[in-house]
Amino acid sequence: MQNDPTNICERMSCSQELSELKHGTVIGCHLCNKSICEISLLLNIPWSTVSGIITKWKHLGTTATQSGSGRQRKMTERGQRMLKRTVCRSPQLSSESIAKELQT
Repeated sequence: MQNDPTNICERMSCSQELSELKHGTVIGCHLCNKSICEISLLLNIPWSTVSGIITKWKHLGTTATQSGSGRQRKMTERGQRMLKRTVCRSPQLSSESIAKELQT
């Protein structure tokens, strides 16, 4: 069997999120007792994505993107300066007390 690069590109689109319609279709197929492999072939999406959608739906009851997901921001330069100043002023402080002071 020869690999078709266009087919791989179509199936492995990492940068795009699936529409809510596709999420609903995956759940509908799952409720109709289709296997993950069958759903994957039917909708032309990776089986790992299908499995993730079904797992998320079972645990959370929804397939919507949750708030707070994604990469967390790094500390800003101002925050780094404040942290350095706080630690230099009182090196014996615990990490909890430093965190509280930075949040205020």
